[in-house]
Amino acid sequence: MSSQVASFDRTRHCKQPTPYNGTWVAYFKLTRKHNFPTGVDLLFWPCTWGLIMSAYALRLSFQSLAIQLITYLVGVTLRHSTACIWNDMCDTEFDRKVDVSIRGASILLAVHFITCLIILSHIGGAAFMWGLFCLCVLDPLYPLMKRWTNWPQLGLGLAMTWGFPVSWVANFGEMDWYIVPVLFVGGVCWTVHYDTIYACQDRRDDIKAGVQSTALLFGDWTRLILSFFSACFVACLVLAGIMNHQGPLFFAGVAGTASHLAWQLIVVDLDDSSDCSRIFKVAYNGSNGPRADIPYL
Repeated sequence: MSSQVASFDRTRHCKQPTPYNGTWVAYFKLTRKHNFPTGVDLLFWPCTWGLIMSAYALRLSFQSLAIQLITYLVGVTLRHSTACIWNDMCDTEFDRKVDVSIRGASILLAVHFITCLIILSHIGGAAFMWGLFCLCVLDPLYPLMKRWTNWPQLGLGLAMTWGFPVSWVANFGEMDWYIVPVLFVGGVCWTVHYDTIYACQDRRDDIKAGVQSTALLFGDWTRLILSFFSACFVACLVLAGIMNHQGPLFFAGVAGTASHLAWQLIVVDLDDSSDCSRIFKVAYNGSNGPRADIPYL
């Protein structure tokens, strides 16, 4: 294996950098911060679900919520960079695009990881333990899953949605084993939806590289199966909203989300890479039903 860190051109949600031959620019691009908010937003939305819904239930002030949202945005930005660095280090055998040393990348990874721990330590004991599990288990495992399972999107969903239980516990101090699991399952289903669409654009390349995905697993049944996952996401939104006693605007937002998901599945050409890329971009920008909480906190 080469002593260079490389970026796998099918790395999920970590847009690929241009080689800069070991300069500081290359290290900066390895973190994908130059692509902000791409990728960061996918980690941030589940955190906002937990923060906003718990703030609604606890009647927290807008100032308190705003501070929390900013803190979590900084945290998930660093977490996204940490994940992208690790992803590239795991994928050196597939592609060589970033000319930086393993040693340099390892130092950069350690700095980001420690910074994430410092931020995480400020959100409370129980929430810290939940967040630590994600940082130490779920995030490191995902880049390896595409080598040995057809369901890497499921692993991605667990990692992407983990911010929801963390942010919920941070406000309540304990886990709600009714509301949180319901919306957590919904978030995982949503991730499978948008990331399978993303993966459809890389089917041929993934087969050549020996990489597995739900896009390959579902095959000609992709549209139908994604309809099921999308319906599950919407159902989970509705159920979680009812259990948390959300107001009418929340459910209006869920209706908008359901319509948007249906539109995506109707119009997407799963055999056209450019169309899959287009729908993927609108999928995660237009399908976040819980944002409807914001107007009536």
